[in-house]
Amino acid sequence: MKTLITLVLSLILSFTMGIVKADSSLKANFVNGDPGITSINTMTFGPEGILFIGDSKAAQIIAIDLSAHQKVDNSKVKIDFLDKLIADMLGAATDQVQITDMAVNPENDNIYISVHYGAGTPILLQVDNNKLKQISLADVSYSKTNINDPVAKDAKDKRGRELRKWAVADIRYDSGKVLLSGLSNKEFASTFRSIDFPFNDKQSYGSLEIYHAAHGQYETHAPIKTFMTTRIKGNPHIVAGYTCTPLVVLPMDKIKPGEHHKGRTVAELGNGNTPVDMIEIENEGNRYLLIANTNRPLMKMDFADLEAYEDVLTTPITKKGATAGVAYVNLPYVNVQQLDKLDNTFLMIQRESSGNLALKKGSAWWFQ
Repeated sequence: MKTLITLVLSLILSFTMGIVKADSSLKANFVNGDPGITSINTMTFGPEGILFIGDSKAAQIIAIDLSAHQKVDNSKVKIDFLDKLIADMLGAATDQVQITDMAVNPENDNIYISVHYGAGTPILLQVDNNKLKQISLADVSYSKTNINDPVAKDAKDKRGRELRKWAVADIRYDSGKVLLSGLSNKEFASTFRSIDFPFNDKQSYGSLEIYHAAHGQYETHAPIKTFMTTRIKGNPHIVAGYTCTPLVVLPMDKIKPGEHHKGRTVAELGNGNTPVDMIEIENEGNRYLLIANTNRPLMKMDFADLEAYEDVLTTPITKKGATAGVAYVNLPYVNVQQLDKLDNTFLMIQRESSGNLALKKGSAWWFQ
């Protein structure tokens, strides 16, 4: 009996210590209150229900604990007229509402949508059984850090467009690091950053250079618009998409703090286009890359083809809209504005031909 009691107490102690350890490993620096979010340009989930928010306006990264949110049933998610629903909810016109990102918590498949409305007020919404509810950002458990040397608030490109929104272009969490792409205030502005998490004073970044086949030149200013972490031939890599639309791979072990990096351009997906999201889908041992675009259909690329391609694009593509490099397939989904993984298939926000802005799942048939 004593042995049994000792064993039970030992298990309880071990379990309790495990909880404390798990909590202290990532959330020890969290505080309760208002994190002062001024914009939500991009989002991603890390472990333990932590949502990372890229706030370009304030040049900061905020980690918010959403682990207390109970799992809701999103297996049959389908919301029509999403923009009108959000506008009515906020008491605004649809042209005053901008959906900036969508993120799915991989631990429970809860869906979150970020919105700017009016003069740019940031809002976080959760999908709950095909309904929307607003998540208060005024009193949360959070941690945050500032970004070193962001692009200036008043910086503009050659066409007079503001560049500050690209201070954080995209964000991912991987193995204790918050990775983010964007623009810095340096001469070689295109930047890839690696920030330790939990946040501390350590922050490193390097500049990037790629060959842009559609432009016929090497570029150091255009930011990575969307990227993902993955493995190519067993080694960790970044797969990155740029405007007009080169696809680039960068081995993670080659990205060194404070150094200038050259990515390997493996595909040109057609100019006059910007990638908005990319995810990886796996089915029966086969892996696929999905890329959503502003002016192209949803693209599917087989990782077997990506891994087999060992060349690099270094010559101009002069024909408008022409492609080169790794082959891909256009899926019958156009005007996909947001994309993430859900239930081993994909979740998207799509402007349908009727004008309806729909939140819905894509068919898993495409991966069979």
